[in-house]
Amino acid sequence: MNGDGAAAERFYRYGPYTLLGVAVLMAALSSGLIGMSGTDVYAAAALVSAAVALQVWWGRARQLPPHDRAAPVYYVLRTVLGFALCWCNPFFSIYAIVGYFDAAALLPPRFVRIGLMCTAVTMAGAQSGSGLPPASLTNWVAFGALFALHSSLAILFGHIGAREEEKARRQRETISELELANTRLEQALAENATLHAQLLLQAREAGVDDERRRLAAEIHDTLAQGLAGIIAQLQAVTSTGDPVLAREHLDRAAGLARHSLGEARRSVRNLVPAALEEDDLPGALKKTVTGWGERSGVRARFTVTGTVEPLHDEVGATLLRIAEEALANAARHAGAERAGVTLSYMGDEVTLDVRDDGCGFDPAALPPRGGTGGFGLGGMRARAERIAGTVEIESEPGQGTAVSARVPLVRRVRREVA
Repeated sequence: MNGDGAAAERFYRYGPYTLLGVAVLMAALSSGLIGMSGTDVYAAAALVSAAVALQVWWGRARQLPPHDRAAPVYYVLRTVLGFALCWCNPFFSIYAIVGYFDAAALLPPRFVRIGLMCTAVTMAGAQSGSGLPPASLTNWVAFGALFALHSSLAILFGHIGAREEEKARRQRETISELELANTRLEQALAENATLHAQLLLQAREAGVDDERRRLAAEIHDTLAQGLAGIIAQLQAVTSTGDPVLAREHLDRAAGLARHSLGEARRSVRNLVPAALEEDDLPGALKKTVTGWGERSGVRARFTVTGTVEPLHDEVGATLLRIAEEALANAARHAGAERAGVTLSYMGDEVTLDVRDDGCGFDPAALPPRGGTGGFGLGGMRARAERIAGTVEIESEPGQGTAVSARVPLVRRVRREVA
């Protein structure tokens, strides 16, 4: 309950007692001046006792629901007692005036003005000069003027009471709406907490799946390709009778084994490829293309266009892995005699083009990637998409193949050591 409501509650509870006490005091002091008879004094005493009893009854009745039915009864009896007391002594109007203040709170809306008019009659009669009933024509004229005044006040009080009641009603409705909104907000917060927990779980699962795909792609691009190269070199050893040539194939197989072992360790630690630890991307690509050409026997050429810039490790690693995969596919499937790799720095983008003159294929006829289908073209696209890039494949049967990767040019952030 706010401050205004608490003050009104105290007035409704103790105000009638206070006003009745003041009225009794004023009536006692003025009894000799007004000329109250013994009968009037005894009647006033009885009426005051009845008024006190009425207030005690109302103090208890208003605490017991429902008290809406008792409220009009209390107001009517109090108004009657106030009128009768004013008949004995006009100063009891001090008690009767309380009817102006709580009519809207005690009476049904359609009876509020009637109650106020009854109070106006009592107040006008008490203030007309001779009490009730008026003793002379002058007193009646005064009564009429005062009744008109009090009627206007009654209408004003009724209007104010109606406005206050409407304001209170709106406040109650607003409070109800706020309570409903708070309940809905609590429900929404609970639902959001549940959704947040679900999103965290899904994000964790997505992160786990993404890491699994990354490791699978790393293993495919390092261990699988290295092992394939080792097998090819060992098969070459078994198919040749030249000890010198066999020794060269064995050396290449051993080199591929060491390289694959290093790449496996770096993949597990999520580090950049070994080639990029020693060189920038153009240098690493040049060595990769040269080594691939020597192992596969395909004439390979590497070209750089544009202004070379230091790239972020993830960008460089992505382009290097795409180049390795495209070359591995060319050696494994294309039967190419020539291949070319072009790295182009184009302002805010970097492109990598790998072309060969092999047998080609129909990209639309490729089966979807399965559990044994490798990470070839799908793996290249996935790597590029991870850094907001794209991979396009152009190929036709008998017309060779072109793989074009396009990624944002993200420069390496140089960290200065203090």
